Amino acid sequence: MTSRLATEVARVFAADGALARHVTGFSPRDSQTAMAAAVSEAIAARSSLVLEAGTGVGKTFAYLIPALLSGKQIIISTGSKNLQEQLFYKDLPALTQMLGLKPRLALLKGRSNYLCQLRLDKQMREASHTEARLLDDLLKVNQWAGTSKDGDIGGLTSVAENSPALPLLVSTKESCIGKRCDFYDECFTRKARARAMDARVIVVNHHLFFADSLLKDTGFAELLPDPDVVIFDEAHLLPDICVNYFGQQCSSRVLDSLLQQVLALYRSELGDTGQLAQFSQRCLARLADWHNALYARDANDWRQLLGDKALAALSWGLLDELQALAKLLTAHLGRSEELDDIAVKLAEFNAKLAQFFHCDNPQAAYGIELGNRFVVLRISPIEIARECAELFNPDTSWVFTSATLQVDRSLAHFAKQMGIDKARQAILDSPFDYPRQALFCVPRQLGSVSNQQQALKQLVEVCLQAIDAAQGRTFILFTSHRMLEQVALALRSRTQYPLLVQGQAGKQSLLTKFRQLGNAVLLGTASFWEGVDVRGRLLSCVIIDKLPFVSPDDTLYRARADSVARHGGDPFTEISLPQAIISLKQGVGRLIRDEKDRGVLILCDNRIVNRPYGQAFLNSLPPMARTRDLDKALTFLRRIP
Repeated sequence: MTSRLATEVARVFAADGALARHVTGFSPRDSQTAMAAAVSEAIAARSSLVLEAGTGVGKTFAYLIPALLSGKQIIISTGSKNLQEQLFYKDLPALTQMLGLKPRLALLKGRSNYLCQLRLDKQMREASHTEARLLDDLLKVNQWAGTSKDGDIGGLTSVAENSPALPLLVSTKESCIGKRCDFYDECFTRKARARAMDARVIVVNHHLFFADSLLKDTGFAELLPDPDVVIFDEAHLLPDICVNYFGQQCSSRVLDSLLQQVLALYRSELGDTGQLAQFSQRCLARLADWHNALYARDANDWRQLLGDKALAALSWGLLDELQALAKLLTAHLGRSEELDDIAVKLAEFNAKLAQFFHCDNPQAAYGIELGNRFVVLRISPIEIARECAELFNPDTSWVFTSATLQVDRSLAHFAKQMGIDKARQAILDSPFDYPRQALFCVPRQLGSVSNQQQALKQLVEVCLQAIDAAQGRTFILFTSHRMLEQVALALRSRTQYPLLVQGQAGKQSLLTKFRQLGNAVLLGTASFWEGVDVRGRLLSCVIIDKLPFVSPDDTLYRARADSVARHGGDPFTEISLPQAIISLKQGVGRLIRDEKDRGVLILCDNRIVNRPYGQAFLNSLPPMARTRDLDKALTFLRRIP
């Protein structure tokens, strides 16, 4: 039986409905109408829905319209800031006007997007010691803060987005002191949360949603409201995000900052307590020794590193010094509010560090990420299904959608990962004419990708031919930074077309330049495989170096693989293959973004046709025309106007 909401939504999508009256060139699409109906029924029945909507289905309107017409309190969570802002500033205003609705809307971002008035005040009070260029930016931010209504750094145009002033001024969990803050009443972050509590439609991102849902964010009693409906767009990102939020992590950057704060406090307020300086400096020295030892070993699996007795001794020695400092701070509680705050945060950090060093949870992976100066320690759960199932309460409607969720025409892998096996599942294919619009080529002459020198030489030759045929207008997507750098070096002296290489500038800056040039070649790794939308003749060719299998040395993969093997399963088919298929689909999705687009996809990895598992990849990709003949692909490219 069709719900009242589904009937009302169907009228909006009809040939004579609101969309047809207000959107130029609109015509009903069966897949979009079907998605809107499925979302409507999930909302009406308070049930869960997992739905893959191929590129071109129009999924944004297909979930926004049922959400708005339901009249319920809705959280829409996205994977990227760009989509979050598009929904809030463009799509939602257009639809509410079109539908004659006036719900309260709220855009809520993570802490680091908001100015912290306390940190700004502190920097301004210390301005006499500030370097001239930094001071200039601080003054501009201070002037902007007096006129800004929301404190969203995204609205700050007078200061460059990479200004060294901004990290000193934005809100952070570590610097927040909650109700004890002199600026609590006017706090931009607190007011943003208050607006969200009163709104009917709240737009957030996945990181913020899980941080708040799991109470990982501190400083305020009120977090996100308990909504009637949660819609996750770009839901394919959720499994990796959940691993972070259901696990634990701590950064030595935070520890270094706390120790520096103790030293600064000794110099400014507590100079009569020399032990503060002595203990802090001892901790900093131990931290430096520990850092040096980690970088010298250059490994990321803590379980393996624990076998190194010298490193284990350094680790426990560092914790001993930190606990001695924590005990000293406790003895001086009440002398300074800042010291009291540091004492609490150091105790929390020490507890996390001890948990990591003990490494005693067989259902978790213990990994280390080595940065430029600091390290991040992560405890990652092998499975997240149980935690997710507890989080997704049955009183709320949960909708999960993305263009890339299915593996070999099934959504079971995603549903199982997320603990939502009982959710309704649906796959709606793209309405694009892929057999006519796109050609998929795996060149016949390719050798094995395991022979890196041969693979590099062949990849460069394929790239040169394709770039010339496409007159630039090419993305080259890589599975490793090393291969990207080698190919970029080889192409620089051999092609006349402009090369834009990841790392030269920020992602959005490179994409803007790619569009402006009109004949450029962009080389990128993981971040360019998704969330990139270049339409029309600006992008005619996408080249992918090889199938994106996870590295067997990845700490989390190794822990998961061991667990699967212990239970008699096959780690390759249960973990590696599904992850690689979804990643490949993301890369492939960069090519055809519009019903008028035409282009060629070239995959320089013949395993997709030579190995039995290749068919699972092919079944999961859009139904492009296929060829092994590179010359046919080049001819196709030359004929694209």
